[in-house]
Amino acid sequence: MSYVVSGLPLSPFSPLFGLSDEALAARGALRITASSEGFYPCRVTLEDAKPSETLLLLDYEHQSAATPYGSSHAISVNEAATETRRLTDQMPDLLATRRLIALRAYDDAGMMVDAEIIPGAEVETIALHAREPIGRLYPRPQSRARLLCGADRSGLNVTQALTSWRALRRAIPG
Repeated sequence: MSYVVSGLPLSPFSPLFGLSDEALAARGALRITASSEGFYPCRVTLEDAKPSETLLLLDYEHQSAATPYGSSHAISVNEAATETRRLTDQMPDLLATRRLIALRAYDDAGMMVDAEIIPGAEVETIALHAREPIGRLYPRPQSRARLLCGADRSGLNVTQALTSWRALRRAIPG
């Protein structure tokens, strides 16, 4: 089975690029400058910003369902972004190289159906072991509380995948 990892659409954010700091503040956003690599993830390109690149830090409603799990959180979007990154059967380094990732799975009604904190290197294993339909999977790095991307897949059941992953972890010595 195939899976897709996609950044957010660029179109809602691009009109904000280049606005003055005052205009951004009026919209509840601010401009930040990456000071080092590996700490400024872009939600559109699914890549870390390079030092001296500017990003917009803004609140984003990633779970809009009228459930107790409705949620928004701060995300960053690189002002150099020119298109949304979409990967098929490939996990972006942004996720795969993080120490810990919090996976949260929601059904189509917006209810959380499973969650786990796993090593970033094992996120792809979860995607590959999923078998039944589910609405959205949200991977988030635990060391930085920023939502990164969504993973959609026809036939994606994160609960089943997490169960398989947990069983594999128990079976592997050390």
